[in-house]
Amino acid sequence: MANAITKTKFITPGGWRTIETGWNARFWLSFFGPRGAQIKVRYGGGWPAGFDSQRQTLDDIHGKILQVGGASIAYARVQVYVQQGTNITYTYFAGPYDGLTPPRRPDNSPLEH
Repeated sequence: MANAITKTKFITPGGWRTIETGWNARFWLSFFGPRGAQIKVRYGGGWPAGFDSQRQTLDDIHGKILQVGGASIAYARVQVYVQQGTNITYTYFAGPYDGLTPPRRPDNSPLEH
C-alpha cells in the first residue's frame, strides 16, 4: 500500500473550498463521505482560464478517488462543496494512482467502489 495520510478538515458552506493544492505534482485522494458533498479537481489559475475535472458526489457507501497528475503542471486544487458546514475525512496518497490500492475508510475498513 502506498504511503497514506488521513486528514479531517472542517468545510464551510457557500462555495467550492480548496482542501489540497499541487503545482507540477502527482497525488491522489480517496473519500467516502459525507453524503451529498461534491468533490472535484480544479486545474489552472482560476476563472475563466481554469477547468474542472473528475467532479463526483459522495454517497457515504462507495469510495471515490480523485487523481492529480500531468495537468497539474499549471496548478491543481482539490475542492469540496457542501450544503452545510461539516467535517470531511479523506486519505492523501503521494505519487501517481497505482490502481491497486483500494480506498479505505478512516478506520481502515475497505470501501465498495
